[in-house]
Amino acid sequence: MSGRGRIGRREAVVRLSQAALAGAAVAGGGAFFAGRAAARTDAPPVPDWRAAVTGAAARVHAARGDDPARNVRRVLAALGGLETFVKRGDVVLVKPNVGWDRLPEQAANTDPAVVAELVRACRAAGARRVVVADLSCNDPRRCFARSGIRAAAEQAGAEVLDGSQLRMAAASIAGSAAGLEVFEPVLQATRVINVPVAKHHGLSRATLGMKNWFGVLGKGRARLHQDIDRTVAELGAVFRPTLTVVDATRVLLGNGPQGGSLDDVRAVGAVCAGVDPVLCDAWGAAQLDVKPSALGFIAEAERRGLGRSDLALVRELGKG
Repeated sequence: MSGRGRIGRREAVVRLSQAALAGAAVAGGGAFFAGRAAARTDAPPVPDWRAAVTGAAARVHAARGDDPARNVRRVLAALGGLETFVKRGDVVLVKPNVGWDRLPEQAANTDPAVVAELVRACRAAGARRVVVADLSCNDPRRCFARSGIRAAAEQAGAEVLDGSQLRMAAASIAGSAAGLEVFEPVLQATRVINVPVAKHHGLSRATLGMKNWFGVLGKGRARLHQDIDRTVAELGAVFRPTLTVVDATRVLLGNGPQGGSLDDVRAVGAVCAGVDPVLCDAWGAAQLDVKPSALGFIAEAERRGLGRSDLALVRELGKG
């Protein structure tokens, strides 16, 4: 693949001094974004993958236990089964976080058992094709291998595409990400399941579902870190998944998003799923011992009407 596919999702994390200078330059005026590219009118829009659901299927459910795959099965059952959302013949993109060359125990990537169980559920619901894809920050082949995601997802029946295999395409995107390309499976999918891992982030304090959309974007996405809370909420308005499934099997409490030390990892043994991406992110923040109200991107997303952050709305299924 060309150099376009080998992109660091979080380049600005290691350029904090540059970010500080840029922040000073735009303080109070938002001048940085005044000259940003407009949404391309000649490019296809990002699809809206939401399904029309009511009742229990419209809630957010969380399950706890030692078996990540069982936790996934329990939350999907509480939502009415994945067949409520995925129909026979659908092309499903499963979008985990596979950003880093880390083992599952280090909690920098989505747990492979969670990804694999979602792939199996998509297949059981009749999906014609299931693609697991992400644009990694470290070497993409190593990220997908050491995370365990390639082997687990392929065994479950998915087509796995890392950054060395992905083609980029133009898309009409509004907001700060205007002008950026996305990887092609985003535009080809009829359903999308966003599967972040709950972990600490050096700029946004937490990286969850809405922040996970950085991983579909092409060259130039580092600029989005300049106003992180606003841009995360903007991405939440652009990318409207069928489901958000937050993996809290293990959570990274510090030195994110890359991590490395097991001292920063806590085993939580939980998964949540639902159609409200803001509420799913709020639940994920709570697993990190962070109040949702303390995260600017959650407040901004709620202000934009993208969902609610009241944790009382999450139905906890308990340990099973």
